[in-house]
Amino acid sequence: MTTHERFTRMYAHREADRVPIHDYAWASTIERWRREGLPAGVDYVDHFDLDHIAGIHPDNSPRYERRTIEENDEAITYTTAWGGTERAWKHAATVPEHIDYRIKTADDWKEMKARMTPSRDRINWADLRANYKEWRARGAWIQGVLWFGFDVTHSLVVGTERFLMAMAEQPEWCVDMFNHFLDVSIALLDMVWDEGYTFDVVTWPDDMGYKYHQFFSLNMYRELLKPVHKRAIDWAHAKGIKAHLHSCGDINPLLPELVGIGLDGLNPLEVKAGMDPVAIKKLYGDRLVLHGGINAVHWDNPAAIEAEMTRVMPEMKKNGGYIFASDHSIPSSVSFSDFTRIIGLAKKLGTY
Repeated sequence: MTTHERFTRMYAHREADRVPIHDYAWASTIERWRREGLPAGVDYVDHFDLDHIAGIHPDNSPRYERRTIEENDEAITYTTAWGGTERAWKHAATVPEHIDYRIKTADDWKEMKARMTPSRDRINWADLRANYKEWRARGAWIQGVLWFGFDVTHSLVVGTERFLMAMAEQPEWCVDMFNHFLDVSIALLDMVWDEGYTFDVVTWPDDMGYKYHQFFSLNMYRELLKPVHKRAIDWAHAKGIKAHLHSCGDINPLLPELVGIGLDGLNPLEVKAGMDPVAIKKLYGDRLVLHGGINAVHWDNPAAIEAEMTRVMPEMKKNGGYIFASDHSIPSSVSFSDFTRIIGLAKKLGTY
């Protein structure tokens, strides 16, 4: 079966030839695998015969100047299109360090908002012309990517403490940011769709939890963010496509809300933060495609990861609705031989 056929069956909660496999490997992980046997110039997805995912990523940023401030062998410090200052580590499996933010008040936001208007030059049409037909011909699963919500706003634009305070004291400002980010994203993906470049699912990242807790209360979610999530899901469903959310951390209290507004797929089911994929499968597996849930802490321990996969995968794959992946991403502690063994086992355990 093609990837498209497998994913279509998973979202219909039907069995396929095997469970789809789609995960993210850090750049430092790929560096290690190159040293240990992954052929130069070969994508690890092709080498391991994993499922092919293509993404369409319009730019809804305010397009502030990107400028390198400092660079050495270990890291690079730079300004971003979102007005922030970040430090990225070149050889480590980690997200960038967020150092400073341009937007610190609601008045600052007015200036940023004016810069965020949908236009055709925010879409990589050349990439679509060059690759879209091939994506469809090979049976890839194509994702339209939205960029909005709590996570990108607090981490890229305002800063965590400042934004959480604003959610309590200036909720109308926060909701305006949520909605405007989504408005511009939707307008851009509508342009893509109207040109005939359709996609199978819309996905967005919105980390709302950390270890054993959430960043904000359930009531705050319901009042401020849930209506915006629902807008994104309703927009996808009006196009006849699915809606998939990436949200790290413990978001257990939010699951009934997300299922209630029609979310179709959830990733990554972060075990080490308090998410139990088997329990979630029993509660929501008939309505929610579960993507991930294999504890990344064990991936460099052959005995532990084999035991974990043998325990979890047979339950997760029942009646379809499951995509194999780690519970976040593949760390650089995982060797090429580790990953080879894991993928072989995933295909064995995931076969229907």
